[in-house]
Amino acid sequence: MSIVDALIMGLVQGLTEFLPVSSSGHLVIAKHLLGGVKETGILFEVLLHFGTLLAVLFYFRQDILSLLRAFLPSSDTNDEAKAGSRKLAYMVIVGTIPTVVIALLFKDLFESLFTSVRIVSIMLLITGLLLFLSDNMKITSGKKVGIKDAIIIGIVQGLAIIPGISRSGSTIATGLFRGIKGEDAATFSFLLAIPAILGAVVLHAKDISVMESVDLLPYFVGVVTAAISGFLSIKLLMKVVAGRNLKFFAFYCWIVGLSCLTLNL
Repeated sequence: MSIVDALIMGLVQGLTEFLPVSSSGHLVIAKHLLGGVKETGILFEVLLHFGTLLAVLFYFRQDILSLLRAFLPSSDTNDEAKAGSRKLAYMVIVGTIPTVVIALLFKDLFESLFTSVRIVSIMLLITGLLLFLSDNMKITSGKKVGIKDAIIIGIVQGLAIIPGISRSGSTIATGLFRGIKGEDAATFSFLLAIPAILGAVVLHAKDISVMESVDLLPYFVGVVTAAISGFLSIKLLMKVVAGRNLKFFAFYCWIVGLSCLTLNL
């Protein structure tokens, strides 16, 4: 694998992991178009996920610290804020459970779909529909994520393993459908992504065989590119959600999906 290939794959992973356009779907399409990098290897894919994990950890470092501090004894008198952080942490745990169950039960089925650009194209059309409909939701309440919301969003995140279904797009859209404000839905989506991405890293890492002599530079380039582009994509999506402009990503998903179907890739 060349440095250019690693750069492209890292960029695709970083941008599409968090933007609501499906990273897995775009990687399937990218591998199909590039041809020469159809087999990037498990190690490289694990490292790309690690790069995007670094991005979300860095962007939401203050939120994560607040969640951790909420469980530590302190003299802080802001009990209401700590209670809110504890509840959010519990909701992340609750939402992670159905994701793990679905991922383990349907692992083989999901993996079998990663060779079909046609499946990806159809799923991108569905992702676009979810984004378009959720962008037109009128939300006036200040509803926070509850147990039922967390379970439903967790189920959706589990199903988003299907290539072409955007994890961030589907979970944020579900949050909006549940009446949760855009910024809160997006924040919960990204916090929920942390155990999901970490789980993917661990799950694939166990399949890594002993490395032979490899050029580490392309791997390093891929990780750094995925981390930087991932951070920028999170920053962009938070602004997009706040401005209720998800429909533009819906149009993008429709264009890519229809183009792949038309070209019969």
